[in-house]
Amino acid sequence: MLLCIENINVYYGNIQALHDVSLTVAKGEIVSLIGANGAGKSTILKAVSGILTPRSGRILLADKDLVGVSPHRIVRMGVSLVPEGRGIFANMTVRDNLEMGAFTRNSREEIEKSVAEVFSLFPQLRERASQSAGTLSGGEQQMLAIGRAMVAKPDVVLLDEPSMGLSPLLVRDIFLLIREINRAGTTILLVEQNAFMALSVAHRAYVLETGAIALTGIASELRQNAKVRAAYLGDVAE
Repeated sequence: MLLCIENINVYYGNIQALHDVSLTVAKGEIVSLIGANGAGKSTILKAVSGILTPRSGRILLADKDLVGVSPHRIVRMGVSLVPEGRGIFANMTVRDNLEMGAFTRNSREEIEKSVAEVFSLFPQLRERASQSAGTLSGGEQQMLAIGRAMVAKPDVVLLDEPSMGLSPLLVRDIFLLIREINRAGTTILLVEQNAFMALSVAHRAYVLETGAIALTGIASELRQNAKVRAAYLGDVAE
């Protein structure tokens, strides 16, 4: 497994947010985390990226333990986070935002190649390369946030609520791009409130309830699960 989380317990002060959470992500997979607000989905991504440190348990990236490693070193090890709310640098240009994602890389030629690949994937960004990122639409800002993560050439991308604040049409476009990125070889761990879209693109999924794994399985099968459909998809399987 590329990413293996083993029995992690994470706290915010004295409040326990994750209870013995274990999950795996194989190379080339999209794995989705679904659940209600406050279930612990984003907390898992923060633990993997080093923003939060578990009190116990292990987080292994290709057998290297990430627990206690600083966030910038975790990026160098091959993990890129696309945060909830995008986290772009609004006063910097689109190109400069993308190049910020390459701080772990030294070859100017390779950085330019990676930026060109992002522009190929997101033609809208190429057209706006010299614009301030804050002038982009919400959908374009999400593309920029994803592109910035891709420039780092990560082994795994952590996507936190990529559809937040987007129109239904843009949500569809973003998820088509997520699928395309994955098909090109990028492994993705996806947190998404839109359970229908998350289960549509994922290979496997985990359902979180109050900080613990309640259910796991093949994404297409979970879409047909009566409990999942009633709680997260708005209907009940017949």
